[in-house]
Amino acid sequence: MRNKETKRRQKNALLAAPCSLWMIAFIIIPLLMIVYYGLTKREDGSLTLENLKLIADPINRRALWLSLKLSIISTIVCVLLAYPLGLMLRGLKIKSNSFIVLVFMLPMWMNFLLRTLAWLNILENNGILNTILKTLRLPTLHIINTPTAIILGMVYNFLPFMILPIYNTLEKIDENVINAARDLGANGLQTFFKIIFPLSIPGVISGITMVFVPSLTTFVISNILGGSKVLLIGNVIEQQFQKLNNWNSGSGLSLVLMVFILLSMAFVGQDENTGRGAATW
Repeated sequence: MRNKETKRRQKNALLAAPCSLWMIAFIIIPLLMIVYYGLTKREDGSLTLENLKLIADPINRRALWLSLKLSIISTIVCVLLAYPLGLMLRGLKIKSNSFIVLVFMLPMWMNFLLRTLAWLNILENNGILNTILKTLRLPTLHIINTPTAIILGMVYNFLPFMILPIYNTLEKIDENVINAARDLGANGLQTFFKIIFPLSIPGVISGITMVFVPSLTTFVISNILGGSKVLLIGNVIEQQFQKLNNWNSGSGLSLVLMVFILLSMAFVGQDENTGRGAATW
C-alpha cells in the first residue's frame, strides 16, 4: 500500500515538474531580483531602504494616489456594467460557450495595444467621436490626455475580466433556491438582495481582483490615452527602468506597489469569506 502511495506521489511530482520549473523561472526568480534591487543601493549594492522611501516624493505619492483613484473608479464602473449583463445572460439561459457570450469575449482575443490605440483614434480631438459630433453640429469633447480617457481605456480593456467570473457564478445558482424564496413570499428585490447577490459575491470578488490589480499597475493605457499629462505610478516605475535605467529605484517603487496590491487582495479575500458565510446562512 505504501509503495503504491509513494509511486503515486512520485508520478504527481513528475507531472508537476514542468509547472514548477516555469514558476521558478518566471515568477520566483524575477520576484527575488525585484526584492534584491529594491533593497540595495545602485552604487555599491549595500542594503538600504532609500528606494522604498522614494514613494514619499511628492510626484510619486501623487502618482500613486491617482492610480488608486482611477483603479477604484474603473473597478466600480466595471461592476456596474458587468453585473446587470451577467443577470441578463443568466435570464436568457445562455450557456457559457454560446455565441453571445463569445461576442463579449472577442475583445480579449485582440492585441491589448491595438485595443488601446483604437480608443486613441476614437477620443482624440480630431478623432471619430468629435467628427460625429461636428457632423451633428454638437459641441466637441476634449477627453484625450485626461483621467477620463484612461478610465474609459481601463474599463474597455478589463471589463471582460469582470463579466466572466460574475456570469459563471450567477449561472451556477440553483434555480430551485430562487423559486423557494419566491414561494415563501419574497418579492424581486428581496430575492435579489437575500439570495442572488450573496451567492454571487465570490464571482464579484474575483472580478474585482482581476480588474483592480491590472488597473493599478498599468502604464500602457496611461501612456497612450493620457499622454504626458497624466502620470500614474506604473508610468513612474516604467520610466525608472526604461528611461533612467535605474533598476534599484524602480524595484523599490514596485515593492511598495506590491504591498498595496497584497493589502487590497487580503481585504478582498476577507470580504469574500464574509460573503460566503452570508450566502451559506
